[in-house]
Amino acid sequence: MLLLDYQNVLIESLLKDRFAPEATPTAIDQIVSDFDNVTFHISTPESKTRILISTSIKCYRELVQYGAEDVLQREYGPYIVAPEQGYDFSVQVDLENLPESQEEKDELVRKISLLKRNAMAAPFEQAFDEYAALHEEASKYTSESAPQGVREGGGVRAIHYRDEEAIYIKASHDRVTVIFSTVFREETDRVYGKVFLQEFVDARRRAIQNAPQVLFRHDPPLELEGQPNLKAGKGDVGYITFVLFPRHLTPARREEVISHIQTFRDYFHYHIKASKAYIHSRMRRRTADFLQVLRRARPEAEEGTKERKTASGRTFKVGG
Repeated sequence: MLLLDYQNVLIESLLKDRFAPEATPTAIDQIVSDFDNVTFHISTPESKTRILISTSIKCYRELVQYGAEDVLQREYGPYIVAPEQGYDFSVQVDLENLPESQEEKDELVRKISLLKRNAMAAPFEQAFDEYAALHEEASKYTSESAPQGVREGGGVRAIHYRDEEAIYIKASHDRVTVIFSTVFREETDRVYGKVFLQEFVDARRRAIQNAPQVLFRHDPPLELEGQPNLKAGKGDVGYITFVLFPRHLTPARREEVISHIQTFRDYFHYHIKASKAYIHSRMRRRTADFLQVLRRARPEAEEGTKERKTASGRTFKVGG
């Protein structure tokens, strides 16, 4: 199966071309769409040597509540400018003041192309930090004597990043639970989705023991009790739960885990559509084969006979 890129490939390609030593500065005015209702605007409003990259994210206000500004400041500090009108966040790169080494230029391109990923990473980083604090606090008690707040974990972080869909993140002292709510527009999508999710479950049973636990249900999980606007008991809505255990939450692995878990919804629905397209192509190919067989089986006209038409359009045969 195909693994989707974490970065925006169009932004990465454009910046690499502009950062090349032999590149000639030219005017840019491009709007780039990304997954999850994210839009980028790449332009040169002041001069051809200053590239402004702005992004609009549907759930940006929620991300700010969970520390997105701190994460973006950490990643893009000297390049941050006032947001372009109609957008949530902007960075600006001066082609006349780029880093000297090629490695530093490549790193800058990589960071800017990961702008969406880094903004969306904020609630995950906050939840992972909360897990670490709860885990340390829980180590001071037995399971029976631990305070209720330590046993139950922290609050639920909700990211409404798509229409009718959201990501919910809850930290506990022994795990971090990530729940995706997703909408299946068609009955066939639900069937394909169930097959894919069963493969996730079976893969963990068969060979990949270190994989997160994956659960699927149509009713909201208990972790979401009290959350507003949840749709329960409807066949077109599903809740996919990932349980991240301590081995997934180590400082060495957290960046990779955040990148992987963010792209799950896009990965999931992309492969549902790819599977449907593949099945349809097989059906069309099989239909073409059947038509060819039928054409070959059509009886030929008897030798020595010809068909004639009258003025009214009726046909009759004339023998030889």
